[in-house]
Amino acid sequence: MQKKRFFDFFEQWAADYSRYKKRFAYYWNDIIKFTNFFITENDSVLEIGCGVGDSLAAWKGCNKTGIDFSPAMIAEARKKYPELKFHVMEAENITLDEKFDVVILSNVIGYFENIIDVFTSVKKVCKPHTRVYISYYNFLWEPILHIGEFFGFKRKTPVQNWLSIHDIKNLLYLADFEAYHSTKRVLLPFHIPILSYIVNRYLAKLPILNSLCLNEFVFARPMPHFLNAEENTEFSTTVVIPARNESGNIENAITRLPEFGRHVEIIFIEGNSTDDTWAKIQEMQAKYKHSHDIKIMQQDGKGKGDAVRKAYQAATGDILMILDADLTVPPEELPKFYKAIATRKAEFINGSRLIYPMEKRAMRPLNTLANKGFGIVFSWLLEQNIKDTLCGTKVMFRKDYEKLTKNRSFFGDFDPFGDFDLIFGAYKLNLKIIDLPIRYQERIYGDTNISRFRHGFLLLRMVIFAAGKLKFW
Repeated sequence: MQKKRFFDFFEQWAADYSRYKKRFAYYWNDIIKFTNFFITENDSVLEIGCGVGDSLAAWKGCNKTGIDFSPAMIAEARKKYPELKFHVMEAENITLDEKFDVVILSNVIGYFENIIDVFTSVKKVCKPHTRVYISYYNFLWEPILHIGEFFGFKRKTPVQNWLSIHDIKNLLYLADFEAYHSTKRVLLPFHIPILSYIVNRYLAKLPILNSLCLNEFVFARPMPHFLNAEENTEFSTTVVIPARNESGNIENAITRLPEFGRHVEIIFIEGNSTDDTWAKIQEMQAKYKHSHDIKIMQQDGKGKGDAVRKAYQAATGDILMILDADLTVPPEELPKFYKAIATRKAEFINGSRLIYPMEKRAMRPLNTLANKGFGIVFSWLLEQNIKDTLCGTKVMFRKDYEKLTKNRSFFGDFDPFGDFDLIFGAYKLNLKIIDLPIRYQERIYGDTNISRFRHGFLLLRMVIFAAGKLKFW
């Protein structure tokens, strides 16, 4: 009965739908703008409940398809956007023959009679890496929107489902999806010059006020069917070891590194050392050439970020890892990173030194306190928990890194360590990020290359940069 009411409603509304949406263009444009931040031009996109296709036409993507259960809506969509594909189809029974990189349900889940059936049907068009984007109204706004309907500011609709973010996440979980990122946007959903800009760009992003925003967004991925991690040898791995003045650690980096996965490739990249690090790397490559796959190179630029980028260009492994040559992150820990990413528990694994107790002189107390504070700030900025942005060990799939490089111009090339290049890039790709705790150890050779004050200012700079690029835009 409820479905019939919605069907009749949308059939009657189809001819006027685009004209009506233009009255609220400011609101809808924000949904388009935010979602497009995470979509690339090479993504295939499916919109469920596409209406007359206006949003689908505005989203990025190279292969875009829309479905809707209203024949009148689809007829209007085909007339307006003949270059796009549209199908009359119920969301509970998707029968498309292709799978998509992105599936979008924009402000439609309130109209579904059984949302779990819809999410279950969505699985049929998902690849392992598909992202499902859901936007909906914050349930706190229900009485306000009803008042708007009463006075005629908003068109009156049949009674909808009103769901919290927790409700949406729970329904996704029941349908075998994992919600890993959620946020809210827009406090003032219509355009008032200057005021809307200030309120929605800045005030709406602040804690407490953000919880009052109108739009809720939930990002999900198909639930990984976790493989037996001990038996998973599907992927090869490249371990990149940037080395500057680390001569005494080179051999240990090789001998202490366990075998895991299908194959382990080691790439040493030396940069601007004043000791005999380069000579030691060459010596160790010759010594272990029969037992280990070792490549060596020297960077022509400066900084760890430059070294990692150059080594990643030469990498052949399916998975890319960084191991700092100071070995304060023990090489013996790397199989844990492999298991976490190979079993799809996440797509970007960030080492964290701030969970387990450290050895006494592994990190200075002031550095520890600052890193914990910055972890709180970056978790807020990235909307995923990340405790330790400067831990050297970060892991991702090479195919995702290749996508990241295409987006690099968005952030620019100014990060000498490379940590933020990878973290921000992973956020832009909408990857699931998790921390993996490691036992941070005191270095046994050489001196740290970290300057607490100079690099502390770098972190402050990154906070400001990230706020502008990822939060207040």
